[in-house]
Amino acid sequence: MKALVHTRAYEFELREVATPSPGDGEILVRVKAVGICGSDIHGATGKTGRRKPPLVMGHEASGVIEQVGSAVTGFSPGDRITFDSTIYCGKCSFCSRGRVNLCDSRMVLGVSCDDYKRDGAMAEYLVIPQHIAYHIPDSLSFPEACMVEAASIAVHAVSRTPLSSGASCAVVGTGLIGLLAIQVLKLRDCGRLTGFDVDEARLELAGALGADETVNMSKEGAVAGEHLRKMDAVIEAVGIEETIATSLAIVRRGGAVTGIGNLSAAVEFPLQDIVTGEISFSGSCASSGEYPECIDLISSGKLDVKSLISRVVPLEEGAKYFDILVNGREALFKVILEP
Repeated sequence: MKALVHTRAYEFELREVATPSPGDGEILVRVKAVGICGSDIHGATGKTGRRKPPLVMGHEASGVIEQVGSAVTGFSPGDRITFDSTIYCGKCSFCSRGRVNLCDSRMVLGVSCDDYKRDGAMAEYLVIPQHIAYHIPDSLSFPEACMVEAASIAVHAVSRTPLSSGASCAVVGTGLIGLLAIQVLKLRDCGRLTGFDVDEARLELAGALGADETVNMSKEGAVAGEHLRKMDAVIEAVGIEETIATSLAIVRRGGAVTGIGNLSAAVEFPLQDIVTGEISFSGSCASSGEYPECIDLISSGKLDVKSLISRVVPLEEGAKYFDILVNGREALFKVILEP
């Protein structure tokens, strides 16, 4: 089968590799569409330690079942599916409490780090355990179904954020996940919603997707004055020192900040402000059972993902588009590859 292999920092090759076979409880998927995630883009630089080559990346995907292993139930060849990016054991203390994203044996498709290596979906075929697969309706295109993974991250983050009806909210960082979070917050009946970013094109789309107000953080004084200590809840979707600082500056005393982004492994925290203001700061990792809800939200049109898909191109153009995205040659949100 054909696979897009990450061979070294910044480099990819389209190669012929062995087609995998499903084992007990596993499914062989013919991949129809797979998204290039922001974490793949950063991983391609070799700086994150989580995309060690040689590796087939890709964890946002959809396809058709080609073959099922013994003991598989509820799935048959020809079924249209998407699947979780997280492979979890289903047996540990976290899994038993439904917190599968924190599984003791957690692996992520398309990730290679010190703890494990698991090839992903930037290939014609992929084997997955059946318990991470979900049926998708015929009305949902394969590129749209790729977006379920990203949507689930936004839904999970919002679910971890204390919200009351009419609460003032902010999303700091209006990239893909931030734009999905804006839509989810609107669906959760938040009050005035503000998007923060340094990119005018992203801010314009944030307004189109539901933000009542947008703030360009690159402008002097953009987060001072009327925004200081005003927000009941903040979703931080970048993960660098500047955006963490902004999030903690605009949340009110007693408010909550939920962090999704982690571009920086460590940042300075204004600990005194957090303690004396009784600000709750929560991390949000991946998703934990939100896939069915996200499939419904996208297929019903309540969550707009079409506006976020910039290009759908053949897998053969994958190396070209990684170069474009890594080096910022074009302003693109989501590029989807079709094997």
